Amino acid sequence: MRVLIVDDEPSIRKTTRIAIETAGHAAADAPNGLRALKAIADEGFDVVFLDLQLGEEDGLEVLAKILKTPRPPAVVMFTAYANIATAVEAMRRGAFDFIPKPFTPDQIRGVLAKVGKNAALQNRVRSLESELAAEAPPLDLESAEPLMRRELTLAFKAADSSANILILGPSGTGKSVLARELHRRSAQRDAAFVTVNCPSLSRELLESELFGHVKGSFTGAIADTMGKVAAADGGTLFLDEIGELPLAIQPKLLRLLQEREYERVGEATPRRANVRVIAATNRNLAEEVKVGRFREDLFYRLNVIGITLPGLRARPGDLARLAESYRLHFAARLGKKIAAYPPAVCAAFAGYAWPGNLRELRNVIERAAILCSGETIELADLPEEFGAKADPAITVGAPVTLDALETEHLRRVLAVSRSLDDAARTLGIDPATLYRKRQKLGLL
Repeated sequence: MRVLIVDDEPSIRKTTRIAIETAGHAAADAPNGLRALKAIADEGFDVVFLDLQLGEEDGLEVLAKILKTPRPPAVVMFTAYANIATAVEAMRRGAFDFIPKPFTPDQIRGVLAKVGKNAALQNRVRSLESELAAEAPPLDLESAEPLMRRELTLAFKAADSSANILILGPSGTGKSVLARELHRRSAQRDAAFVTVNCPSLSRELLESELFGHVKGSFTGAIADTMGKVAAADGGTLFLDEIGELPLAIQPKLLRLLQEREYERVGEATPRRANVRVIAATNRNLAEEVKVGRFREDLFYRLNVIGITLPGLRARPGDLARLAESYRLHFAARLGKKIAAYPPAVCAAFAGYAWPGNLRELRNVIERAAILCSGETIELADLPEEFGAKADPAITVGAPVTLDALETEHLRRVLAVSRSLDDAARTLGIDPATLYRKRQKLGLL
């Protein structure tokens, strides 16, 4: 690593430089903040050792300027024992660590090892994020459908607030994807995004996962754990399938939302956590409140901003774009050349109900991309349930009924249209008539 030593005492600069260079790193030094900032701008450094007392200069002010540089290095503060509290404040403001004076060469090498390990972990995280991005289809949070656009606009307006958000919608509509995007657009974006899957555990284990526990509080509690609430402190806590949260835990979650307080299982000491909660469910929570399976006060605390994501069946204008995005993604991932969908496949997509929504669409296209033997996805590459949904033999002049011809024509027009309004214009009818025809022919 390239290391810069910033201290007004020549002897400190010299001894620190020797310790750094004997550890195998490159070192430079500067006697004051001005020279240090120029060196950082000109040469760039991985680590800066910065004295808290630079003669007449305040080390905290120099720290702030260093952290504002385009690629800020890790900053380790030098401090006298009498200024430990100030060093802790420096870490709160962004310093990586501090070393009290007088220090030993081993302390210098130890903190450099910590910086190196931290940099390696960050590189690994970036690498894993890149791998995940390559595996996942591109994020699509746009829509040609007014209903979906309205919900997304509301969600993004609320993203930068601290308000709790409740996302409703059928399974597979992208609720967790939207939750992550809201976190990315929030003031908590640099802190953790922590997910708790509410139906995945028993009541006892779910309570422990949320709030943590102390050693011995239940069978199997062999050590203290902090829990997901503590992990999300300062960030976002995403409660997936909140409708499955047991009634016994709901008052404890309500207390967290109202008072920012909670207790670990087996502990009577209140703890505080500042978390922004985003919850999601495929259940009708208002109905769950009526039948007594969900607390009304908790429902209102969660539902400060309510977002409802429609199913894919209600987004016909988005289907073709989403299917095309998935085709391009899986073709690239599989290293295959896959041409645009033929009309029969587009018609099959348009005529299908998509009960699994976006998740099902992704799975169907991934499967087809794997199975297709040529450069085109054919009907035979789709699951069996798609075979009866579209018939390429239904054409003008074929021996078929007018109803069959109209149904097939509607399917094909809907498959290539950006929205219901576009489809209606192509067909020469108004959107209300198109809706009635889709209802009559079972295309809703």
